[in-house]
Amino acid sequence: MAELASYAVNESNSRGRKIAEPAPHGRSEFQRDRDRIIHSGAFRRLEYKTQVFVNHEGDLFRTRLTHSIEVAQIARSIARRLRLNEDLAEAISLAHDLGHTPFGHAGQDALNACMKAYGGFEHNLQSLRVVDSLEERYAAFGGLNLCFETREGILKHCSAANAAQLGEVGQRFLNNRRPSLEAQIANLADEIAYNNHDVDDGLRSGLITLEQLAAVPLVAEHLEEVRRAYPGLTGRRVVHETVRRMINTLVSDLIRQSEHNIGKQNPTTLEDVRSSPAMIAFSTEMNERQRALKNFLHIHLYRHYRVLRMSSKAQRIIGDLFGVFMADNRLLPPQFQCQAEPDRARAVADYIAGMTDRYAIREHRRIFAVEEVS
Repeated sequence: MAELASYAVNESNSRGRKIAEPAPHGRSEFQRDRDRIIHSGAFRRLEYKTQVFVNHEGDLFRTRLTHSIEVAQIARSIARRLRLNEDLAEAISLAHDLGHTPFGHAGQDALNACMKAYGGFEHNLQSLRVVDSLEERYAAFGGLNLCFETREGILKHCSAANAAQLGEVGQRFLNNRRPSLEAQIANLADEIAYNNHDVDDGLRSGLITLEQLAAVPLVAEHLEEVRRAYPGLTGRRVVHETVRRMINTLVSDLIRQSEHNIGKQNPTTLEDVRSSPAMIAFSTEMNERQRALKNFLHIHLYRHYRVLRMSSKAQRIIGDLFGVFMADNRLLPPQFQCQAEPDRARAVADYIAGMTDRYAIREHRRIFAVEEVS
């Protein structure tokens, strides 16, 4: 492996862990972070949390778990090319959705609406909450006690009000500073992964077609390339060949533009990275092409009536559960029962956000169905 750049995160310039621990044997601090994330209960639950399609709608659609793994693969590839810390980029990627609700963005919107009077709900903040306190695995501390740089990367967005309550990890949002380049990579690897696998899943579902996608420049270019190279190719292989070329083009553009930006800013230390404009980015042209693909997916996939029907059900399930648990917290498992209202609301949100799609559906039936539900 190439030597890390002087401005990459490494163990010597890391701000370390909240609670000091003996150094790990045979692995780096950021490998330890990755391993703790993979072994967490929240990570396992991602297997049954929606990306776009609810888990029971098909075995081959992406879940939050498979999405996170794809993000990590892309992030590692980019970090290696830029001589940055692959283990940190991977750890952030694997942890970025740990706090996501069941039922994808519909679930998050519903829980945020329920929590409006109690500070709202945002899945990035919840992911940080999971690794900082909600996971219960170690005798010496709550949460996973991850390194500062991993925690910082998980927190992609944050309001000033919330940042002010988070201590050191929230300061960059108040001081207009940037996270590490590894965190910036994980953020855009997430975008590359979900745009392209949503194309794949949308086609698999039949909700969108290749003919429709041919109107999107980023897709049209690669689809035409595949058809020229393999004129007799049909079915899923056309889709896979097209999507993999799209991912390669996006990653290659990101690397070229980021190398240019790094050369222009010429950082020599991690602190230079934090005080500079964001350096991990697409070119202006690729940004426009990405935006066109996002707009297409928003109109033709995320707003498709079949997706909206499931989203409506999801919002009703989460709203019902929140309401009944707030009205009578004795219905909650003992560890989530809080008497004070603000704390009770946050505990209810923790419980609901930790549910998988199928658990939330079953819990709703247990509470609201007249017939007995196992």
